[in-house]
Amino acid sequence: MRHTKVKDLLNSTTTLEEVNAKGWVRTFRNNQFIALNDGSTINNIQCVVDFENTPDEILKRITTGAAVSVTGSLIESKGAGQKYEIKVSELEILGDSDAEKFPMQPKKHSLEFLRENAHLRVRTNAFGAIMRVRSVLSFAVHSYFQQKGFVYVNTPIITGADAEGAGEMFQVTSLPLNNLPKNEEGNIDYKKDFFGKHTNLTVSGQLEGETFAMALGQIYTFGPTFRAENSNTSRHLAEFWMIEPEVAFNDLNDNMDLAEDFIRYVIKYALDHCADDLKFLEARLLEEEKSKPQTERSEMSLLEKLNFVLENNFKRISYTEAIDILRNSTPNKKKKFQYSIDEWGADLQSEHERYLVEKHFKCPVILFDYPAKIKAFYMRLNEDGKTVRAMDILFPGIGEIVGGSQREERFDVLIEKMKALGINEEELWWYLDTRRFGSAVHSGFGLGFERLVLFVTGMTNIRDVIPFPRTPMNAEF
Repeated sequence: MRHTKVKDLLNSTTTLEEVNAKGWVRTFRNNQFIALNDGSTINNIQCVVDFENTPDEILKRITTGAAVSVTGSLIESKGAGQKYEIKVSELEILGDSDAEKFPMQPKKHSLEFLRENAHLRVRTNAFGAIMRVRSVLSFAVHSYFQQKGFVYVNTPIITGADAEGAGEMFQVTSLPLNNLPKNEEGNIDYKKDFFGKHTNLTVSGQLEGETFAMALGQIYTFGPTFRAENSNTSRHLAEFWMIEPEVAFNDLNDNMDLAEDFIRYVIKYALDHCADDLKFLEARLLEEEKSKPQTERSEMSLLEKLNFVLENNFKRISYTEAIDILRNSTPNKKKKFQYSIDEWGADLQSEHERYLVEKHFKCPVILFDYPAKIKAFYMRLNEDGKTVRAMDILFPGIGEIVGGSQREERFDVLIEKMKALGINEEELWWYLDTRRFGSAVHSGFGLGFERLVLFVTGMTNIRDVIPFPRTPMNAEF
């Protein structure tokens, strides 16, 4: 008999004479009640076993984590909290789970403990919910861009270009590390490497994406990116997923409009399609915050926060205006910021971004026109010669969630900026061709997918919203 998903059984409109369900035991009470979950929903279905007519050796094997198959009738539940339950007529143990060794016992586990068991943590309610929300958000990303006529482009994972100019990249090589070939100058001879040159894992698909936007009009990439940043924080990963749209003939204002519309769409999609999971995650967050001092608790519940983004326009201000606000703010004057704001040109930290969003404006904020010195070479230089057409979107609890810009479409200006930063023109000859042949105004942005999932799920550590986090000194699983 073909099994039915737990979600479909719980959503049934009628009782059924015979059904089959397969899943994993969450709990087994009184030798009679199995809470069964198959991952299709946050909710378990109760399966009632006729323990008097079930052999003891079978009952002993119904333990937390065991995989079982139950056959029986779907009947109206006599217990509170569920509409239907399964009255079991036949039970089969598909896979045993040693109750004394299985780490995911039905009790509260610390997030750190769960990270150490990332291969099993998805069997808990919280991580099942997070990963279903992540999946729905991923679909929403594609849905939005496909509906808008964007072309999905798969940019290279292995690249010779450093899009950010930061140099914090993972090198890719097939050379023997214990016997590296050297050239006449005594340096490593990359001509003998697999690709015949120095290559790395990509930090961004933007540069390649730009070349496609200048032919297809509007494109987006959605794939893994890598940063060899030695940052052991709750906001950084060495491997993460990035969404990067690029649009020909869009200026910075068009870019801000697109980013705001996109974020609203994917959040609404999650609210519409993950109601049970988000309700559970909201309750989890409220419970977690009870242990915090009142001053550190969120002013809004998770669902209130998500709806707040949908219902409020993002505040748009220039970097210069933001610096004035921060310089004159009480935390800055009282030296409460870890990084004080003293002068124009400072690179804003997460504490500054969150102050603007959470304390000053109390809504999402888009900052634009940043100092050229703290932004990448490809951003369009403003007429003042000191700022670029860059924009960042700041969210409550997260800080920066989107970074983007209008790109420098003028060949001569781009060349001058590359020279000033010591960027090799020959390495990026193909990128410069987009300015040589039919250049036009174009813009794009990057959104770290995990930061979006972090915001939507209400989690506080980015390691908890990706299946297997990669961080400094950690590549387990």
